[in-house]
Amino acid sequence: MAGCRPVRLERNDTDMTASETMREMLSAMARKGWRITEQRRTLARIFAEHEGYLSPKEVYDQMNARHPGVSLDTVYRNLRELSDMGVLEQFVMMDGGLKFRANCHVRHHHHLICLSCEKTLPLEYCPMEDRVDLPGNYKILHHRFEVYGICEDCQTNGASSAERTPET
Repeated sequence: MAGCRPVRLERNDTDMTASETMREMLSAMARKGWRITEQRRTLARIFAEHEGYLSPKEVYDQMNARHPGVSLDTVYRNLRELSDMGVLEQFVMMDGGLKFRANCHVRHHHHLICLSCEKTLPLEYCPMEDRVDLPGNYKILHHRFEVYGICEDCQTNGASSAERTPET
């Protein structure tokens, strides 16, 4: 799995710019009644300027560099709440690590995630659009679907040795 290096995602013309992402995050905070502090602006900027996944520790390290004394607990709490607001996407990676990234907000889609470099590609197919027989009168409110594998670049560069099998 990639370390702490920034990972660039493939973007398309409908993705938001960094400034639009930052405005959306700050707007969501304000709608929830949060004071827009300099620390929260920094948190929004970190995700707006980084197109890949960030672990809570990576966010903490960046926050602490700009705001010495910020606590890891504060960073975790803000990440969870921003995820609940829908401005951050939360992923549990195959190794069990938790990572966050700015929400795509463009349209309903899922992701192909490279286990070697963590590059993410949009997957336009949604398995929930097919008829799914659910037990009882079950009502789906939200769903997630990610596909993990090795991207073409990593296969070409010999990273296929990083292939992992899903844990059951």
